[in-house]
Amino acid sequence: MLRNKKNIITIVITLVVIIAINLISNDLYKRFDLTKDKRYTLSSEALQTVEDVDSPLIIDVFLEGDFPSEFRRLRNETQQLLEEFTVYNSNVKFDFINPLADEKTRNQNLQQLSQRGLQPFQINIKDNGKTSQEVIIPWALASYNEQTVIVPLIKNKIGATDQELVNSSIQNLEYAFAEAFKKLVSPKQKKIAVLRGNGQLSDIYVADFLKKLGEHYYLAPFTLDSVANNPQKTLNDISNYDLIISAKPSVPFSEEEKYVLDQYTMTGGKSLWLTESIIMDRDSLLNNAGKAVAIMKDLNLNDFFFKYGVRINPVIVNDLYSAPIPLAIGEGNNTQYQPVQWQYSPLAASNPNHPITTNLDPVKFDFTSQIDTLKNSIDKTILLRSSQLTKLEGVPREISLDIVSQEPKPETYTEPNQTLAVLLEGEFTSVYDKRIKPFKFSGYKTKSTTTKMIVVADGDVIKNDVIRNKPQELGFEFLTKRKFGNKEFLENAVNYLLNDDGLINIRTKEVKLAFLDSEKIKDQKTKWQIINIAIPIALLGLFGFSFNYLRRKRYSK
Repeated sequence: MLRNKKNIITIVITLVVIIAINLISNDLYKRFDLTKDKRYTLSSEALQTVEDVDSPLIIDVFLEGDFPSEFRRLRNETQQLLEEFTVYNSNVKFDFINPLADEKTRNQNLQQLSQRGLQPFQINIKDNGKTSQEVIIPWALASYNEQTVIVPLIKNKIGATDQELVNSSIQNLEYAFAEAFKKLVSPKQKKIAVLRGNGQLSDIYVADFLKKLGEHYYLAPFTLDSVANNPQKTLNDISNYDLIISAKPSVPFSEEEKYVLDQYTMTGGKSLWLTESIIMDRDSLLNNAGKAVAIMKDLNLNDFFFKYGVRINPVIVNDLYSAPIPLAIGEGNNTQYQPVQWQYSPLAASNPNHPITTNLDPVKFDFTSQIDTLKNSIDKTILLRSSQLTKLEGVPREISLDIVSQEPKPETYTEPNQTLAVLLEGEFTSVYDKRIKPFKFSGYKTKSTTTKMIVVADGDVIKNDVIRNKPQELGFEFLTKRKFGNKEFLENAVNYLLNDDGLINIRTKEVKLAFLDSEKIKDQKTKWQIINIAIPIALLGLFGFSFNYLRRKRYSK
C-alpha cells in the first residue's frame, strides 16, 4: 500500500514538473542563431519596420516549386527570414504559392503576374550534361491596410552564375522585405527639394531615381528665381525641406542664389551636389562625328565649395578601370553595337569602411572631374575614388572616339586614386562670413548647426538613359547589359544625409554562403558514390564475416 502511494506521488510530481516546464517555456521562448554571420538574426532596424504592425500584414511568396539546389536554398532562406519576422510580430503572416503548379491555369497566371510587374525569371537546369530551361517567379507581394507592394527576391546581376546570383539575392533579402514593410507601415515624413532653374538635368533624365526616392520621401521641384524679388521668402520656403538635390547644373549661380543656399546650410539643411567643372558628355561626342571639345565650366560655385572644404578641379579623369562604350559597327540592317574600353567612364571604387558604400557595385562616371579636399574643421570622408591606373587631363581638350583603336600605355597612368565623391560633416562656416552680403537676411548665421553635404564630381552619376522617350533604370546600360551601383549609391547617400540610415545598415549586412561545386560533383561523382555506398557495404560484410568466423571458432570446441 505504501509502495503504491509512493508511486502515485512520484507520478503527480512528474506531471507537475512537466506542466511547469511547459508554462515557463512559453514565457521564455527563445530561438538561437548558431551561424557565424548571424544570418538568421534580424537587425534591430529590420524589426522596427514591423514593430507598429497592429493588423495582419500578409506576404504571398511565389517562389515555390521544384527548383535546382541554389534556388531551393533561396526559397528556404526566404522562409527562414519571414519566420523571424513572424516570431517578432504575430500579425506578420506569410504563405508560399506556386502559380505554375496547375498546367491549365499556368499561362493565365503568368500573364496576370506580369501585368502586375512580377516578371518571370528563366533559369538553366543542368542534369547529366544536359541543359534545360525552367521558369520561376522570384517575387512576393506584401499587403497591409489595403496597400500592396512588390518585393523582389532576386537581385539581378548581369553575367553572374546561379550561385553568385543566389548569394547576392540572399544577402539582399532582409533589405528587400524591410524596405517593403517600411513603405507599407511608415508614412512619409521628410521632404526633398529638387533644384531647378540652373540648367539641371530635366525630369526624364532623373526620373528613375526620383521615382525610387518618392517611395519614401516627399519630392518637389524648387527654383531660386524668386530670390531676386523676395530673398527672405525664398529662404523660408527652401528651409521647409530636409534635403536639396542639384543634379548636373549647367547655368551659373548668382551671388543671391548662393547666399540663400549658404544660409540653408547654416540652418542645418542637407544637400547632395552632383556637379562638375567641365562641359563634356557622351551625347555630344556621339552626335558630332565622334569628336568634341571639352572645355571648362564655371558655375560660380568655386568659393562656395572652397569655403566648405572641397575644390572641384577643371580636369578630366582618365582611368583604365572603366566601363565600355557601345560603338556601332556596320551600316543599315547590319549595324551591330560592340562594347569597347572607354577610359573616360571610370568605374569608381567604393570606401568599404563607410555604410554608404559598403558592399556596393562599382559606380559608373562619365567625363568626371576630380575633387581636392582642403583643410578646415569639417570632417571629410572619401566615398568614391578612381583606380590605381589613373591620369588627369586638362581642358580645353579634344576628345575623339579614335582613341579606342589605340592601345593605352599603363606607364603613363601615374596619378592614382583620384577623389570622385566626398562626404562633408560638421559645423559649416558661412561662405559670406566677413564678406559683403548680396542683401540682408533676418537671422543671418555665420556658423551652422551640425549638418551634412555630399559632393559628387560628375552629374551623370544620377542620369538614367532614355530610349524611345522612356527613362531606363539608373545604372543599367541597355546595349552592354551591364548594371552598376549608381542607384544604390545615391539611395544610400540620401538615406544617410537624412539620418534615415536604418535601411543602409540592413543593406550592408554580409551573409556568407557555402555552395556545392557542380563541376567538382560531376568529376568526383563515382569516387564519392564508392566512398558513401560501396565502402560501408564492404565494411559491413567484413564485420559479418569476421563475427561468424570468430563465433564458429569459439563454439566449435
